[in-house]
Amino acid sequence: MSRRNPNSSTHQTIGLLGGSFDPPHLGHVHITKQALKRFGLDRVWWLVSPGNPLKPDAPASMARRMIASREIMQHPRVEISDIETRLNTRYTADTLKALQQRYPRVNFIWLMGADNLASFHKWQEWKWIAQNVPIGVMARPGEQIRAGLSPMAQQFARYRVAPAALAHSKAPAWSLIGGPMQDISSTEIRRNGGWS
Repeated sequence: MSRRNPNSSTHQTIGLLGGSFDPPHLGHVHITKQALKRFGLDRVWWLVSPGNPLKPDAPASMARRMIASREIMQHPRVEISDIETRLNTRYTADTLKALQQRYPRVNFIWLMGADNLASFHKWQEWKWIAQNVPIGVMARPGEQIRAGLSPMAQQFARYRVAPAALAHSKAPAWSLIGGPMQDISSTEIRRNGGWS
C-alpha cells in the first residue's frame, strides 16, 4: 500500500472527500465526478479514514478499502489517500488543520453528501470547519429537505454561493448541487452481503 503524500501543485483547488469507503461504490464515483465538474476543482482526494467517530463498528482493513477504492475510482485527477492514518487525526477538523499547515498554498474544499450536512452539527468543531474551509455538498436521495433545514444550512445561509463560485470563494462559503443521484450506500451493500 502506498505511503506517500497526495500530489498537489501551488494554488490548486482540491476537493477532499472523506469517509470510511467501507466499501467504496459507484455513488462515490458519481459524486466525485460531479464535484470536479460542477465546483470547478483541479483535483479530488479521497481521504480513506481509519474509522468514523460517529459509527460504532470498525470498518474493514485500511489495505482492503484502499485497494477497492483505487479499483473503482480511476480518474487522472482523483487520488486515493490514507493520509489521515499517517497524520494520526480522528476528526475532520483536526485533519483539515493538519492539511492546511502541510499544504499552505492549496485551496481545500470539503466535500460531503447532503445526508452528512443534515447531521453536520454533530461533528466535532463543525463551526470551525464551516468558518475555515469552503464546503461543497452533493445531493443524496431523500436528503435535500433535511439538509436545507439543518442547523449548518440555517446558521450559514448567507454564505451559500453558486456551485461555480465555490472554488473562488473564501470560507465561510458553501454550495449544494442537485442533479442525477445514485441511490446506493455502503451500509446497504454490507447489509446485502456485497462486502463480507
